[in-house]
Amino acid sequence: MNPEFPVYIVSKGRADSRITSRALEAINMPYYIVVEEQEYKQYASVIDKDKIIVLDKQYQRDYDTFDDLGDTKSKGPGAARNFCWEHSINNGYGWHWVMDDNIWVFYRWQDNLKVTVLDGTIFKCMEDFCLRYKNIAMAGPQYDMFVIRKIPRPPYVLNTRIYSCNLIRNDMPYRWRGRYNEDTDLSLRMLKDGWCTVLFNAFQQKKQNTQKIKGGNTKEFYEHEGTLPKSQMQVAMHPDVSKLVWRFGRVHHQVDYRPFKKNKLIRKEGIEIPEGVNNYGMELVKI
Repeated sequence: MNPEFPVYIVSKGRADSRITSRALEAINMPYYIVVEEQEYKQYASVIDKDKIIVLDKQYQRDYDTFDDLGDTKSKGPGAARNFCWEHSINNGYGWHWVMDDNIWVFYRWQDNLKVTVLDGTIFKCMEDFCLRYKNIAMAGPQYDMFVIRKIPRPPYVLNTRIYSCNLIRNDMPYRWRGRYNEDTDLSLRMLKDGWCTVLFNAFQQKKQNTQKIKGGNTKEFYEHEGTLPKSQMQVAMHPDVSKLVWRFGRVHHQVDYRPFKKNKLIRKEGIEIPEGVNNYGMELVKI
């Protein structure tokens, strides 16, 4: 199976590596990749042109960076993500997927194993789960590094941040904003308004660590300024639930998601969930 809703990769300066693009092609999953006009030829030399969409520059001009630095440095990926949101709406979809461009592989966590998936079925599983409920605004797979084997975890966690691979409901009144931390900000604005988010432990993404690969925001942001401005912006955006901390040899932000435990899932009328396990045709095989 493949997802019902369109999949977008937002990419900049990574035509050579194109990590997420390779990952999706390996599982034969359809996608679009959104690039800036000046990089179109580079991407078109290695990716099917039908998959490439050139970012409308108006989205960059109109983007709310949540600071007063204007065009003095990169505005980050939020503008391209907003473009994807509108593109999916204009094509009649109720939801869309948007992904970072540095995801290596996707897993299903089954019988205490992290199993590499060979098609897009896990994305259809996540979509179907979300469509059962009235009040899910955003969902996505967990980072594989946060699910440790032999430590029991629930199949999903409610009401926390969704990073890097986001399934977003299109009729939400929000849009991406902020030069940094746009994932955390969008998650928090949804949660503060009473919506739910779903982070799936059962389905995972293996993502390249921040600042470890050329392109994206590595050169524009982190190579010169580190993580302090990023963390300071998060605290400025949401001071009621955010604070600065020192971890792993650098500044980070820490967000308290406990106030949102009160947000409960509301199932749609007429939805009946059959008993037992539906594996959607997936089988565990040795390769």
